[in-house]
Amino acid sequence: MDTLSHAISSGVALPRSSSRSSPLLCHGFGSLNFRTRRTHTRSRVFAEIQRNQSIDFNDPDWKSKFQWNFEERFNIPHLTDVFPDASTIPSTFCLRMRTPVSEHFADGYPSDEEWHGYINNNDRVLLKVIHFSSPTSAGAECIDPNCTWVEQWVHRAGPREKIYFKPEEVKAAIVTCGGLCPGLNDVIRHIVITLEIYGVKNIVGIPFGYRGFSDEGLAEMPLSRKVVQNIHLSGGSLLGVSRGGPPVSKIVDSLKERGINMLFVLGGNGTHAGANAIHDECRARKMRVAIVGVPKTIDNDILMMDKTFGFDTAVEEAQRAINSAYIEAHSAYHGIGIVKLMGRSSGFIAMHASLASGQVDICLIPEVHFNLHGPHGVLRHLKYLIETKGSAVVCVAEGAGQDLLQKTNATDASGNIVFGDIGVHIQQETKKYFREIGVPADVKYIDPTYMIRAVRANASDGILCTVLGQNAVHGAFAGYSGITVGICNTHYAYFPIPEVISHPREVDPNSRMWHRCLTSTGQPDFI
Repeated sequence: MDTLSHAISSGVALPRSSSRSSPLLCHGFGSLNFRTRRTHTRSRVFAEIQRNQSIDFNDPDWKSKFQWNFEERFNIPHLTDVFPDASTIPSTFCLRMRTPVSEHFADGYPSDEEWHGYINNNDRVLLKVIHFSSPTSAGAECIDPNCTWVEQWVHRAGPREKIYFKPEEVKAAIVTCGGLCPGLNDVIRHIVITLEIYGVKNIVGIPFGYRGFSDEGLAEMPLSRKVVQNIHLSGGSLLGVSRGGPPVSKIVDSLKERGINMLFVLGGNGTHAGANAIHDECRARKMRVAIVGVPKTIDNDILMMDKTFGFDTAVEEAQRAINSAYIEAHSAYHGIGIVKLMGRSSGFIAMHASLASGQVDICLIPEVHFNLHGPHGVLRHLKYLIETKGSAVVCVAEGAGQDLLQKTNATDASGNIVFGDIGVHIQQETKKYFREIGVPADVKYIDPTYMIRAVRANASDGILCTVLGQNAVHGAFAGYSGITVGICNTHYAYFPIPEVISHPREVDPNSRMWHRCLTSTGQPDFI
């Protein structure tokens, strides 16, 4: 593991998750012909589990064995795994007593009255809530061929009654990595505020992602409630962002030199892969450090979570671009509006924005293959829309249709493949097609990517960011490390990092939400 980017790109210590959605044969949905499946066809969940874990479904005890295996995989790492004699103190977080923490932290909180606001370590959140009766049900995720109901529980997030760090001995650091996302400042703000409620006085921000650990010209930024009080009123990140970073060993050396024993990492799949590598290195060195992630991906592509922060804001802001495209198209003779939205591997923003707007005629996402040309292609359908409606609006995710473009063979600092511009390609091909068939068309193209990323979080994301930031701090004080926090079936939970980053979460083409999008747009298969 020479560099952080290697840890990110090579998928070190990232086991396959058994919860991946699998496209299943559909009944009565012509638009879901699975010739549209992606080139890396996803196997059924139960087949994957059987292959990777050697589950014998003929064994009458297979269900209990699977549950035991699941509990083992989702048993989140704790400081006592390395320091079995680690001592605890009563939590310094108690909302019954609102006076400042005294110098004697363990005596300052809680108050004399018992407070029932703590989470028991044995509390769990149910991961799956639908009992599919058949593998052919829309969106079915089945463990075995008979779709047997198997309970899967994950750890509930929140403050614990006993903590493993004395606040006066904590130096906490926050780092934001990857690209911008609405809500970064909100999460930073509430991590700092919650740390101060625990009694932590030494809080710093690491500038410009992981590179801030190695670049001598980047000094850490002291943080306090006074510093972060109003940062949520603007977009971006107070700390700055960047991709890539130095070797993991150098980051851990920096943690040791700076005396940091709590690190909060805000980022997506690649950033979390780096955080997990840092956690493993700290464990190998027997360093008493808590590494806690907060999933930051505007694409909403983190496994097992209802949604990630910034997604709701992105969908809301995308409405502006779609509405502009609609007005341009509707106001022109044979007008066509094309909007490209974010979504490298997952089409959640494009799908939800199309549903929310009600103005989109064609929604194209990475998970569903399509052709531009041919009797069933996108361009032929655009011709039909122009003939019948007089105008059309196309919404396309940035990762869609990459098989139609020339490969760039380039990668960014995080090791991500640099995509070709599918939006520009569709614009050019649309103009060319209508010119060749002798039909006038007024094509307008809108790419609002950086406008969407830079806005402040809306109310929904603001609440999500607040609770994620608080629970990240609770997890660190509870002694957990190598974990990330997310919302699961409306409840907040802790997950071991490898389980949520083994691959990006994707839109299931057999899900009810994609069915709803198809019903809204009225689009056919484009194959």
